[in-house]
Amino acid sequence: MTGVAGRPRAVSGRQRVAPHPPTGTPTAQGSTRRASVSRKQHHHVYVIELDDAVWNIARFRRANPDYRLGQPFVYVGMTGLDPDLRFDKHKAGIQSNSYARRFGLRLLPSLYAMYNPMPYEAAREMEVELGIALRDAGYGVWQG
Repeated sequence: MTGVAGRPRAVSGRQRVAPHPPTGTPTAQGSTRRASVSRKQHHHVYVIELDDAVWNIARFRRANPDYRLGQPFVYVGMTGLDPDLRFDKHKAGIQSNSYARRFGLRLLPSLYAMYNPMPYEAAREMEVELGIALRDAGYGVWQG
């Protein structure tokens, strides 16, 4: 038997592909499908502590006229990846910010973990808001 365009047709119902199971039900592999809302919430904001040597860069100083002596220097960014993986990419020079690559020391999850994960638009807004809040607190900030 042939079907459309000369292709063999499925003879038994067992050969048909079943539709996706409803959200939250186990699949044949034993995992469960997450709700579409949680799949859309996979973006993160992150903060990288920068070495004090970044203050020697005139462009960085001009961007932070209200820096308070003793506060940390940070890079604030957003990503669709895990922040640890994104930090590793910065350090490896893959789609990296030059300040994060040259002066990045470590992630500061205490400043961003409570916001993650979130949808793309929320992450874009949070990146700006977090940078502003840290500048207001006297941090030296560079945003991605």
